[in-house]
Amino acid sequence: MAMKLAAESASAPLSAFIWWFIPLTAAIGAAGYVIWVTKFQKRYENKTERSVGRFQSFQKSFKSSESDKE
Repeated sequence: MAMKLAAESASAPLSAFIWWFIPLTAAIGAAGYVIWVTKFQKRYENKTERSVGRFQSFQKSFKSSESDKE
């Protein structure tokens, strides 16, 4: 029974590529997330809170008009 080493197989370059590609992609993704959190999240949250506030006032307008009808 003959054993093959990873270096002897034809897929060794592909295996090495995958072992470098996955951590590199994870590191780039983590850096992108950190940048997004530090620079852009506050702007995004402000717009979301403003939108939620408008929607809540929209809902309250229906509640007040329903209580007026009764």
